[in-house]
Amino acid sequence: MAWLLVIVAGLLETGFAVSLKLSHGFTRLWPTVAFCVFALGSFGLLTLSLRKLDVGPAYAVWTGIGAAGTAIYGMIFLGDIVSTLKIVSISLVIVGIIGLQLSGSAH
Repeated sequence: MAWLLVIVAGLLETGFAVSLKLSHGFTRLWPTVAFCVFALGSFGLLTLSLRKLDVGPAYAVWTGIGAAGTAIYGMIFLGDIVSTLKIVSISLVIVGIIGLQLSGSAH
């Protein structure tokens, strides 16, 4: 259950990163509101998961999901440049996330 919270928190991190871009420096109301909601949800779920998980692997998985998700979203929906190196790098992040999850770091 704690790892599920980290995964959802990582997805919410993607939401707050994208909302941050769409807010244009907090000058647009609804993306700014979305940023606040996603950020509070993400940090809240990460905090709950840390009651059961080691901080290092949980934080790495959280940031990895957020980084990979944000990069993928940007390439698909925001016109970010797509390159082979980017796709390989995102794949390596995902493989690292899976490796950390399989490392058995939960108590």
